[in-house]
Order: sequence, then structure tokens, then C-alpha cells
Amino acid sequence: MEQFTIVEWANNTNIYEVNLRQYTQEGTFNAFIKELPRLRHMGVEILWFMPVTPISLDKRLGTLGSYYACSSYVQTNPEYGSISDFKNLVAAAHELGFKVLIDWVANHTGWDHEWTRDHPDFYRRNLEGHFFDAHGWNDVIDLNYDNEELHTKMISSMEFWVTECGIDGFRCDMAMLVPLDFWKTARRQLDSIKKLFWLAECEDIHYHEVFDATYTWKWLHKMEAYYRKETDIAGLDEVLKFYDSMFPPTALRAFFTTNHDENSHSGSEYERLGVSAEAFAVLCCTWNALPLIYSGQELPNKKRLKFFDKDFIEWNGEFALHDFFKILLSLRKNNPALKAGDEQVATYRLHTDANHFVFSFLRRNKQTGNEVLVVINLSEIKRPLVHITDGELTGNYTNVFTNAVKDFTSEKHFALQPWEYQVYAK
Repeated sequence: MEQFTIVEWANNTNIYEVNLRQYTQEGTFNAFIKELPRLRHMGVEILWFMPVTPISLDKRLGTLGSYYACSSYVQTNPEYGSISDFKNLVAAAHELGFKVLIDWVANHTGWDHEWTRDHPDFYRRNLEGHFFDAHGWNDVIDLNYDNEELHTKMISSMEFWVTECGIDGFRCDMAMLVPLDFWKTARRQLDSIKKLFWLAECEDIHYHEVFDATYTWKWLHKMEAYYRKETDIAGLDEVLKFYDSMFPPTALRAFFTTNHDENSHSGSEYERLGVSAEAFAVLCCTWNALPLIYSGQELPNKKRLKFFDKDFIEWNGEFALHDFFKILLSLRKNNPALKAGDEQVATYRLHTDANHFVFSFLRRNKQTGNEVLVVINLSEIKRPLVHITDGELTGNYTNVFTNAVKDFTSEKHFALQPWEYQVYAK
């Protein structure tokens, strides 16, 4: 089996999804440049931009349409700005140390994409001979990967953004709907130009033959079920054990409490996770995974953003969770015990005398000796004393949020408020 190697900066990185339309009043590349210093200070490493391509007019939904119904693969949405504006944004991001991904929608296009005129044979047809989409998305039509010429044209379009704009990788929309062989060819050709980072919106194990990182819907839905009291700590462990046993040890998984789909269609993380949202965000930032943060989580944004219309994030200048994320992202970046997909790092679930509501674990880099301890009260129970019963925990640790030092050699106990989290570095 062909082996692709991951870029060297990926194992301790994080991803911030940019909803450009809703991010600023202007909703442009130029306006977003002003946000870069704040996000860099927060510790953001990768900026993933939702599709920046123009949106089809035919069968458009809402007033502005779906970002995922493009009319060209090699132009920018004029509402956002020009190709030159985007190149300037990428250059400004690189100067501050960011990496830049763009969303790539390879399964379908909008109804008036330029290929419908120039290459109608690139599309699937229904029994009546018309363009169609097989998944119930009325504003898009499916491409036909039985046509080898489509492969060539699609990869050429992707190459444009690498060579002309200098991007660092792709987040590939609904990657599992596109044949794996296409992605193998695309990565082989594009990585020969520049070593890229590849994130797939899918949870198919086989797609790790190509992609560095994939989604974790199973984990998201289990967190939501836990908050609704439809599962328990054992249910959370079951999913995490499945990931550890079924996926390659070097596979990167993107953990998140929200993203554009979840926010707009299912509700903000505060609708779906309520008071557990922050605690689960800590877990997503410290487990063997890459944390994925959505536009506005640092505010925090508690409303559903409209998907097909302008619905500006209501920034108030306070960024109440800026420091929360800064501490966690800095820890991930700088502590070898939190490297994801690294076979030198082991994760140990720790047992307590409150296993039915306390989720605790230790991550250790066996090569460097670094350790990170995470203890989370996943309940509304106030517990003055929780004891960790494992021998793995010993020595002095510093609470990353308070800087308090605690010796766990003999006193392995915690006082925990409802939904409280504590994170320590040894």
C-alpha cells in the first residue's frame, strides 16, 4: 500500500474554521486580515477557510447561497474579494506563522458551474438524462469520476491554489463520496509541488490511506448523548477505544464540539451540550487528537448562524474564552505529551472513586518523560474529594490554568465543582 508522510508540523497543531461570510460586517478577505493578530495570540495554528469559490445562481438557496455550490473552481467569490486579495491574506497569515487550508468540494458543483457548459460529460445523469444529486441537496449536482478527464481537470484546479496562492493544504468536503483512487492521485501530484496537509470530512478508516486527519462524528454524537443522559462514561470510553483500536496509530483525528454544519443545522454547542460545552472542549483539546475550533467559539457565540444568508457573528470585543483556548492550544503546541498520532505518546485512563461521573486521564511522552494530567467532572455533582486510585500518577504537577503546584505522590485527590475541569503539566 502506498504510504504518504505527514507534514512535520501537523502532530501538535490545531485547526480554526473561518466562516468568512459571517466573521465580519464586510465578510471579505481584507476585513479578516485584521483578525489575524488576535487569533495568533490565541494560539491558532491552521486557518481553514470554508469555500472561497464563487457560488452558483441557479437553484441558489437563501439570498447568498451555499458556499458548497460553486460555479468555478479557480475563481474567488466576488463578495469576499479578488484572487489578489486572497493571496494577500495568505501572505499575511504566513508572515504571522499560520498555515492555510481551503475547503475543497470535489463531489459536486452548483447547477451553473462553468463545467456544465464546457464539460457536461463531467456530470452524472439520471434516467431522464438530466444532471442530479444523489443525496437530496437540491442546489448541487454530482460529478462523474468514471470520467478520467475529470480527474485531470480537478487536480489542475487544486494545483492553482497551491502554486498561485501558496496554500498549505485542503479540507476535503464529504471526502468519502469521492473515489479513494482519485485522492491518491491528487495527493501524489500535489505533494510533489509542495508538501501539504490533508483533512478529510469523513470517518472512513480506509481514507487514512491518503488523508492525514479525519472527522470524529461518532465522538461528537456520543458527547451530545452523554449530556442528554442517553449514555454514560462507559459510552464515551467505548468510542475512544474504538478509535484507538480500529484506526492506524499515526492517524490524526479532528475532535470538535461544533463546526459550521453543526452550528447552523443542529444548534450551537450550548444548545447541544449546554453547561458541559466547556468541559468537553477541554477534552477535545487534550486527547489524542487535533482540536478543531469554529469561528466565534472564543466569544463564545451561542446562536445558530444562518447558512444561506448574512448573519454576522455578534462580536462584543470581550472574547471571554480567548485565554481559555490560548492556554489549551499553547499546551498542545509546546508539551510533547500532547502530540497526536505519535507512537511515543501513551494515553492512560485513570480510575477514581467516582468513575461514574469523573473522566480522568494521563498522557505521557515515553521518549521525553513529559506528562499531562486531565481531570473533568462530567456531571452537576459537587464533590469535595475525588481520589485517583492508579499508581501511574506521581510527582509534582502544575495546574495550567492557575499555576498552582500539586504533589500527587501520596495525595491523589481533587475537589471538583459541577462540570469543573483541571489540567496539569508535569
